[in-house]
Parts: sequence; structure tokens; C-alpha cells
Amino acid sequence: MKYIGAHVSAEGGVQNAPVNANKIGAKAFALFTKNQRQWFSNPLSKTSITAFRDNCEKLDYKPFQILPHDSYLINLGHPDNESLGKSRASFFDEMKRCELLGLDRLNFHPGSHLNVISIEECLSRIAESINLSHDKTKGVIAVIENTAGQGTNLGHTFEQIKFIIDKVEDKSRVGVCIDTCHAYTSGYDVKTLKGFNETFALFEKIVGLNYLKGIHLNDSKKDFGTRVDRHENIGPGFLGDEPFSILVNDNRFDDMPLILETPEESLWEAEIKKLYSMIRE
Repeated sequence: MKYIGAHVSAEGGVQNAPVNANKIGAKAFALFTKNQRQWFSNPLSKTSITAFRDNCEKLDYKPFQILPHDSYLINLGHPDNESLGKSRASFFDEMKRCELLGLDRLNFHPGSHLNVISIEECLSRIAESINLSHDKTKGVIAVIENTAGQGTNLGHTFEQIKFIIDKVEDKSRVGVCIDTCHAYTSGYDVKTLKGFNETFALFEKIVGLNYLKGIHLNDSKKDFGTRVDRHENIGPGFLGDEPFSILVNDNRFDDMPLILETPEESLWEAEIKKLYSMIRE
């Protein structure tokens, strides 16, 4: 079964996220468990935790349908040790929040070398950061999101993602989220059926589909291979409708959160309906 949704607001408390998802007909959702523009936030209250769990149960959202996202400030491969320590502390806090909320995965952008250290050193630091958070938490999968490769951001090739996974000690607690916009602009041609199938065959060969824990459904404002991260709503971008029609009719993407991060939030309800309408019986 396909679980399609969007990255919804948690304004007023995390307990509001499942309610907001339900309002737009989402069968999956993403959220920030704290303010994504801050390194640290006040701890989650017992009231918020209980209300979040209760709302998820009432509205029939199970952990595998939810893909929380960490703060954009975090760089788990930072070349400066002090800044790396701050990122690691913040990431651990986010992993712990997911654990308290009963969630089983946390999506994150791997990190950037900032032209100071080598790619391999940066990737190794990212893997070590995951291991450190695993040591202090239970049950939450660290889900690596592929990037567009903008600037010095890593994770834009399947080989880089595999490098990180290979160095993670607990393989049962590491996964991958593929962003369709990022894949296309980083050089994976998911636009056509041939390119889409070739991309995921390559992902299976290099990383393994068993690691796939979610998809971000985004069209792109930028063309193939530009390595620029600019999301577009479904249809009017460079990808168009075809790859999304392919995706929602492929059983490899069953039973995981398929999340819209498209820029016009007012269209999410219509986009969810559109994506479900593409499914052939």
C-alpha cells in the first residue's frame, strides 16, 4: 500500500502534526520535532508526548508512516571539532525526541566538508556521528537523505551513501531517503521510465533497497545535473508527472512514507489526491 503525505506544520506542539496531516488527506507525514532554525529547544513535555502518541493512534498513523526531519543547522561531517560536537549534540537530541515520541526513524542531510577536509574524512565523521547517537538511543533509524550536491554537501552519489553505511556499526538502524528532485539535479535521470529503472537498479546494486526507508516527492525548478536544490510542485517542474506516476505504481515503494516537500503548501491536499489518482488498479 502507498502512504503518501507531506511535511506538515507542528506549530503549537508536535501533537498538532498528525492532526494537520489528517486534514489534507495524508496517509503519511513528516514533521520537525523542534524549531528547525534553532540548535536546541526545550525538552518535549509529557503532555505533548502523550498527545502526539494519542493523536497518531486515533488518526491511524503508525511509526513507519512518519518521517521526522532534523534541523538544517546540523552538519554531522563538520571539519571543525567544536562545531562538529555541537552538531552531534543537536542530532542526539533529535534522535532522543523521536524515541520519546515512539517514532522509528529520523531523516537528515549527511553533512558538508566546507572545502576544509577530504570527502572521505567528512563521510567518516558522518558515520561516527551516527554511531555515537546510536550508542545513546534505542530503536530510531538514522535515515540518510540523498542531496543535490550543492556547494560542498555530500550524499549526492550512491557511493557516498554506501561509504557512510559501511562504517555504521548497527546496520539495522541506518537507512536512506531518496529525494526525487535531489536525485535528478545530482545526475540521476529519474525523469523517464528507462532512467528511473536504471537509477533504482543502481541503488539496489550499490546501496541495497533494504535500506530504503522513505521517499521525498518533489519536482525540480532546476534541470538535470545542475546540482542545485530547488523544489517545485508536482507537474510544472523539469520532472513533470511521469516519474511520480511510475513511483506510485511500483511496489518497491509500498509501506514507507512518501512525503511531499513541494513549496506551495496550499496545493498539498490536491497533490496528494493527484498522486493517488495516478495509481492503476
